Amino acid sequence: MERPGRAAAVTGAQPRANGCSGVGHGTLRNGYVRGLPAPDAQVNHIVHNGGLYKRPFNEAFEETPMLVAVLTYVGYGVLTLFGYLRDFMRQWKIEKCQNATEREEQKDFVPLYQDFENFYTRNLYMRIRDSWNRPICSVPGAKVDMMERVSHDYNWTFTYTGRVIKDIINMGSYNYLGFAQKSGTCQEAAAKVLSQYGAGVCSTRQEMGNLDKHEELEKLVARFLGVESAMAYGMGFATNSMNIPALVGKGCLILSDELNHASLVLGARLSGATIRIFKHNNMQSLEKLLKDAIVHGQPRTRRPWKKILILVEGIYSMEGSIVRLPEVIALKKKYKSYLYLDEAHSIGALGPSGRGVVDYFGLNPEDVDIMMGTFTKSFGAAGGYIGGKKELIDYLRTYSHSAVYATSMSPPVVEQIITSVKCIMGEDGTTVGKARVQQLAENTRYFRRRLKEMGFIIYGNEDSPVVPLMLYMPAKIGAFGREMLKRNIGVVVVGFPATPIIESRARFCLSAAHTKEMLDRALKEIDEVGDLLQLKYSRHRLVPLLDRPFDETTYEETED
Repeated sequence: MERPGRAAAVTGAQPRANGCSGVGHGTLRNGYVRGLPAPDAQVNHIVHNGGLYKRPFNEAFEETPMLVAVLTYVGYGVLTLFGYLRDFMRQWKIEKCQNATEREEQKDFVPLYQDFENFYTRNLYMRIRDSWNRPICSVPGAKVDMMERVSHDYNWTFTYTGRVIKDIINMGSYNYLGFAQKSGTCQEAAAKVLSQYGAGVCSTRQEMGNLDKHEELEKLVARFLGVESAMAYGMGFATNSMNIPALVGKGCLILSDELNHASLVLGARLSGATIRIFKHNNMQSLEKLLKDAIVHGQPRTRRPWKKILILVEGIYSMEGSIVRLPEVIALKKKYKSYLYLDEAHSIGALGPSGRGVVDYFGLNPEDVDIMMGTFTKSFGAAGGYIGGKKELIDYLRTYSHSAVYATSMSPPVVEQIITSVKCIMGEDGTTVGKARVQQLAENTRYFRRRLKEMGFIIYGNEDSPVVPLMLYMPAKIGAFGREMLKRNIGVVVVGFPATPIIESRARFCLSAAHTKEMLDRALKEIDEVGDLLQLKYSRHRLVPLLDRPFDETTYEETED
């Protein structure tokens, strides 16, 4: 398999797909060399996407092996059968029932706890609950300390042993640029502001909670993003869920990627707008929905939609994929719609200067109508922001629930963000920020390449610091997390319903704070556990996203 960068030097004037050139012995789709095409064969998306990408865009998803998929379904089937058996035993008091249930005197009331809806939690999640909510008792940096706990009732309750597990390599936190630290410039600046302003503000921005630090932060964020104005919020989740309803409402249409974060989904539902879902990162699906929206208008009345808003993320936190932003912007301009970009995971983590997915593709920030992001990841702090035109931000200051009703951001948190952003921009007089951005990119490519060489199935874009390693079978979710913790590696494992039922995975998050020695040790342990649990499923049958099957099914949520 040739590297896209090398291929570009060989192939001169051949058609380009997503910034990658075709090579002499095959066609390059999505950055991967495919088989021999016929001499007169046409690959539509090569021509369609030709001028939009200024850099290679290497993103592919390997097929789930058929046997693994079948065994995964069988595993969930067996767990479900035993779940029904255990529920039967609980009902007849043969087995002790430890989950929340209705009181006997309220059995004729409308149920507060939906027993059947909690079936998965009771019978599947409880078996591997020890893989989540692990108590950390240190800074969530490259290494963490964890409080040891044990369960004597199959994970219904936990008891702390009093022992602390030291120096666990942290492969799960969103500490992309390594600013989660207890010493250094950011910590010193935050401590100084804490002594001057205190920890809390005890008021909203519109009343007595508008500090000079808040205004300094918003001007700095606007400059960092390259937009006219910006506004900061105390909670990243609420930045989406409370601002989308302020932007669209009844009579508007939201086109949302099927893998968008829960905060975007909640914001869209709260808005009262009609919601239609397009296939993940599939521009055919998005364009079809845009065409239909313009041709048919609103249901029944056929009036034009008041607004059409496209919701996408920069990096999708479960897939490790990067939004095809040049194509989304091209479609947005073509069909005169608005674009809402959630850069929670991409801001700071992508682009030569750490300015996110817009910087990564070399695009103009003005082409994105609403730029949203969070301070909880790359900046080691808390909260979120929205950036855009001054008119937009002025409107949100008045109509956003997060702006009007929420308490202002804590001053030490604001200072942590200011100091880290200035470090990334180089305004602190050093090159530390730029070095961190480069180190993260190097760590990401190295870690992904090594995992693929070992034979694991890895999802996502080669430049994404979110690295999903496919586990598939339910029994392997808990086993992988436990085996890695035994080896002093902290990982995050994810299963249904957060992922499709046959696509359970471990999710690694790379950090600039990870040294090569840390990564090599983690890779060695992952390799060992992969052999132990037989996780090396890869057969290198790569399925680029654009070649995934596309049907014309759409999903719609509407109150009309």
